[in-house]
Amino acid sequence: MMPYQKFSALPLSLSLLALVAITLGGCSKPEAPPEPLRAVKVINVGTSSAQSGYEFSGEVKPRVESRLGFRVAGKMIRRQAELGQHVKAGDVLAQLDPQDYKLATDAARAQVAAASTNRDLAAGDFKRYAALREQNFISGAELERRETTLKAAQAQLQQAQAQFASQGNQARYTNLVADVSGVVTAIEAEPGQVVSAGTPVVRIAQDGARDVVFSVPEDKVAGVRPGAAVMVKPWASGTSVPGKVREVAASADPVTRTYAVKVSLDPAVQPPLGATVSVLPVLSRPELSAQMIKLPTSALRQEGKGTAVWVVDRGSMTLKSQPVQVTTADGNEAVISSGLQPGMTVVSAGVHVLQPGQKVAIWQDPSAMSAAAPAAPKPAPGTAAAAPVPTATR
Repeated sequence: MMPYQKFSALPLSLSLLALVAITLGGCSKPEAPPEPLRAVKVINVGTSSAQSGYEFSGEVKPRVESRLGFRVAGKMIRRQAELGQHVKAGDVLAQLDPQDYKLATDAARAQVAAASTNRDLAAGDFKRYAALREQNFISGAELERRETTLKAAQAQLQQAQAQFASQGNQARYTNLVADVSGVVTAIEAEPGQVVSAGTPVVRIAQDGARDVVFSVPEDKVAGVRPGAAVMVKPWASGTSVPGKVREVAASADPVTRTYAVKVSLDPAVQPPLGATVSVLPVLSRPELSAQMIKLPTSALRQEGKGTAVWVVDRGSMTLKSQPVQVTTADGNEAVISSGLQPGMTVVSAGVHVLQPGQKVAIWQDPSAMSAAAPAAPKPAPGTAAAAPVPTATR
């Protein structure tokens, strides 16, 4: 018979407690990983001068544009001018049906012939009666009557000749002739249309000086005066050409309530007609010529009823919201009048996804970093490249 052995329950209890602790430890929620740093684009605040206070959109127009029409009425049978065509002085632009005017000219010519015959008869009678008066065969009163008849016939002849000349001009007016050289900018009548005298048919922009025309609102017109210098930049090219304000409208447009301004350009650098340009007046405003702080518009955000930017604290690399006051715009940049000091670091993009106190890192352009990094030296011929040393990881 085996002897009775007594076992203690203490080790078993300790094992159960250890097993429960391990199980509870495995079910606990793991700690959240730290939030990654957000890389942000920044700009260092500095002072610069504004290029211009305002920028306007304008159009290149001819200084003189004529609307040409027939001087007589009739049915237009032909139009030689085409839109955009360059014509010279003396070129025929359009024609009317000349048949009626030719008939009137023939009738006037016949009247001249009849008046000339009557004048010749009156002149012959006066000559005969003058000879008879010298012989005292007739009285002086009879000679005066013949002289009066001759003068009346002469006047009728002159009247017929004037009517003939007028009818000849009317016939020539059936051809619309360009009186200046220029470019046809509009066609306002077509063949087959019956037009009255003076109705515009063709519009011609005369060769020569051209103007840039743009509109200025009422609150800005005080800064634009005749003789003021401006810079004109055509949209088709990036070059700017100087100009000078030639004329400012005396009254506002009744529809747009803006004032038309005309700028003269150097004839040697004139853009083509109808070209769209940007006009930058050199305004006489001291606040625009002084040094000022400018930020890209992407750095601004709306905070409450004002405007604010994110300022980076270089020591802790955290963000702080800074209210600013915007004065005006200078191209694609905003002019800041208060709230910032030179030397501050401001976030320039992605401002709507950031939070106060958030830790950030300065974004670096990978292409710039790779270009700035020195190239690794090439191994000498016949030698093997050194293998990378493995790094121990935990």
